[in-house]
Amino acid sequence: MSLRNELSGIYYILRKDLQAYYFKPPNISWGILFPLVLTLAFLLRNPTGLVELAPGLIAMAAVFGTTSMEAIVITFERRNGAFERLLMAPISIRSLLAGKILGGTIFGGMISGVMVLITTTMFGMEIVDPLLFLGTLILTLLTLSALGALVAVSVTEVFEAQTLSNFFRFPMIFLCGVFIPIEAMPLVLQVVAHFLPLTYSVNALRMATTEASGLLGPLANVGAMVVFLFLMLAACERVLKRSLK
Repeated sequence: MSLRNELSGIYYILRKDLQAYYFKPPNISWGILFPLVLTLAFLLRNPTGLVELAPGLIAMAAVFGTTSMEAIVITFERRNGAFERLLMAPISIRSLLAGKILGGTIFGGMISGVMVLITTTMFGMEIVDPLLFLGTLILTLLTLSALGALVAVSVTEVFEAQTLSNFFRFPMIFLCGVFIPIEAMPLVLQVVAHFLPLTYSVNALRMATTEASGLLGPLANVGAMVVFLFLMLAACERVLKRSLK
């Protein structure tokens, strides 16, 4: 298979998913309303502390924006046979997964972008390191979208994908340091937190917006996220191949 065919396959799978699933009016409206409602909930609870929470809110928007739709799209196509028809195309499994994961990444980026717009224009969050911020956000979206794909290829029903997604989503949200500093958690939970990709995402986003320092520097956090991304991609490919046997 030539590189041109692989890239062409990724492009057309991505375009098909965006048109057929992601860029539908209900999904777009949900993608805009979700960050607004999330922001309002925290604003009513703590009107003065939203700037400190902003990096975590952006990461949370990325979590739900990527994993929610990614798990549904792949599981739905596996259920109706469309996914198997894609496997018959002259592209590799890696390229097929890449097209699927990029769809979730773009949709999650749209939702996260709305949250970034809200926190910067309405609540005064400053991005002091744009390169670190953008790089961290892209890595976060790719990693979480790959997690959604891993969940989707591990089950056969949409409700199973949603249930399994929540098994990963909620521990990440509550243990990644958004609400409670990791240093204030019991030792066992601190250990668990450092096995969650969102922990490093929140750390890096905070460093990019507040110049805060932490246990790990920017490069260490970004490097950890790269490792998580490759682990997710490798696991997703392996599980999919096993399910096809």
